[in-house]
Amino acid sequence: MAGHGINCLKRGACHWERFERTDGKSRRDEIIPNRNGPGRLHRSQVRRAPERWVYGTCRKLKMHLLLGVRPTTEHSHAMKHIRLLTLALIITGLTALRAADSEEGFTILFDGKTFNGWQLSTDNPSTWKIEDGAFVARGPVAHLFYTGDPKPFKNFELKVDVMTEPISNGGIYFHTAYQEKGFPRAGIECQVNVSHGDWIKTGSLYGLVNIGLTPAKDNQTWTQHIIVRGSKVTVKIDGKTVLEYNEPPGAQSGGGRKLGEGIFALQAHDPKSIIRYKNIRVKRLD
Repeated sequence: MAGHGINCLKRGACHWERFERTDGKSRRDEIIPNRNGPGRLHRSQVRRAPERWVYGTCRKLKMHLLLGVRPTTEHSHAMKHIRLLTLALIITGLTALRAADSEEGFTILFDGKTFNGWQLSTDNPSTWKIEDGAFVARGPVAHLFYTGDPKPFKNFELKVDVMTEPISNGGIYFHTAYQEKGFPRAGIECQVNVSHGDWIKTGSLYGLVNIGLTPAKDNQTWTQHIIVRGSKVTVKIDGKTVLEYNEPPGAQSGGGRKLGEGIFALQAHDPKSIIRYKNIRVKRLD
């Protein structure tokens, strides 16, 4: 190739001619002596050929050799962008394959476009919007209940991708029931709160197991993963376990906070809170 030199028999013995574009649109003949002596024809000796792809004919060897590429600045930049884009596509594809492998058996509950399968509370339904594939809570208190499956959920894994803006508060309910107004009385709330004034932070089982620190961060999407098996609840944030709760035998319902069965719900807590919930998926474990 032209950047690394091309073998030649001896000084002055090889002349290169007939430089032309590989697309055949133009052609020009030149005689360029080999000034580098035996062994090498340097790229500088073919720079008079303006075409990007060129080849030459060695008179002595009576053969054609591809000299290589002389890219323009624009061409170099374009090729760099193409290489970066190709790399990004490969990484994205591998990531998607790994995600598919790790989430086998999960069912998508939200199509990213409509409220199909979901029922708004009647107190402030305009609080909820769909933007960029996410349910967005922005406004007075309201809840969004998943009613798309008539069979209640008891043992399951639920994953929700969540992002909060600063000083936002919300929640993900399970084992709950549809309620027209107010905060759900049935079921358990898994807290969503990074920087709101309430000290009970993301991942807590509100009123049952309260944690004051969370790995979640505002303005960054995290995956909130809730696993219920019998009397045990595990909560993970981006794969990191933040709590495990074992309901004691004979536990009584206190404000509805008792394991049982039911549906899921998302919370809009107050007008200053802005939260995005997306990629909502579940896997039954019973």
